[in-house]
Amino acid sequence: MTILLLLIPAALAIGGLGLAAFFWALRNGQFEDPEGNAARILIEDDE
Repeated sequence: MTILLLLIPAALAIGGLGLAAFFWALRNGQFEDPEGNAARILIEDDE
């Protein structure tokens, strides 16, 4: 039962870090053009 005193705060801290990373990526424009990236992989570059 005492392990829950360690695991619950650890899980909340890891979840908070994930949420902070998501908002950082959102603020820095990582999700700007998902349709363009999906279409760009289909274009062949004949160089």
